[in-house]
Amino acid sequence: MRIQVRRTGGFAGIERHAEVETSGRPDAQEWHSLAESAVAAGRGVPPVGVPDGFSYQITVDGNTVYCSDPRLTQEQRKLISRVLKEGA
Repeated sequence: MRIQVRRTGGFAGIERHAEVETSGRPDAQEWHSLAESAVAAGRGVPPVGVPDGFSYQITVDGNTVYCSDPRLTQEQRKLISRVLKEGA
């Protein structure tokens, strides 16, 4: 499973992008469960965010959803954090 996260917005407006490939990882099932929950709670179009807040695009195996601060689910927040931290 390929999980991609793109973060835009924020005070400085700096965009970040990272992705993680879960194939062959010992924790792949954990990533899959987290990604499925995050995508299920996402929207098909970018939501209206708050001034200086972050907006996110989450793509899992070609399926893209959108979400934004401060209305992230716990699963979305965890997935975004992990991908931006571990992803290349």
